[in-house]
Amino acid sequence: MKKNNFILIEHPLVKRDVSILRDVNTQQESFRGAVKRLANVLAVEIGKGLKLSEFNLNTPLESTTGHRLNQDVVLVPVLRAGLGMVSGFIELIPEAKVGHIGLQRDEETLTPVEYYYKTPKDISRSKVILLDPMLATGGSASEAIKYLKKRGAIDIVFACLVAAPKGVDRISNDHPDVKIFGAALDRELNDKGYILPGLGDAGDRTFGTL
Repeated sequence: MKKNNFILIEHPLVKRDVSILRDVNTQQESFRGAVKRLANVLAVEIGKGLKLSEFNLNTPLESTTGHRLNQDVVLVPVLRAGLGMVSGFIELIPEAKVGHIGLQRDEETLTPVEYYYKTPKDISRSKVILLDPMLATGGSASEAIKYLKKRGAIDIVFACLVAAPKGVDRISNDHPDVKIFGAALDRELNDKGYILPGLGDAGDRTFGTL
């Protein structure tokens, strides 16, 4: 299903793992496991757009054509919740480099405030995958994409677990060139900017800081 730039990953196993994340009774270990599996699936879907080059290789029986990635991949988790998605992507794309963006939300204005930025120097030719489990208002994600573009990133996609329509609209309007891949598209935000029905604070549930 597509809404603006949003691509919903529809699969029975994805729906099962999203349900594990939503369940208030899910413990930390199970929560982390579901995040990692969903990140695996997102990596597969996003990986469909990676460029390949061919080379000759020898099997035990004959020569044939092999394929390797012909494009650097840079994962950029938004600190700190995005860190929980990194290992799932690294399993599928072990060549990937990892940068970091630190943005925190002002709980009164709901606007993003930067406190850390570090990515590889030249990201202009890389596929840059921004990781953040929750796309709520879209303010932090839009700001993070803006930072990446200022550093030269051209080919950017955004990967999340759960998105709200408001966040999807914000990214689609601010960055129509950026595709959003998600495991669920939820109903709305509450008055504090949390996604409903959502799954709570993904960072706190991943790192056990509830």
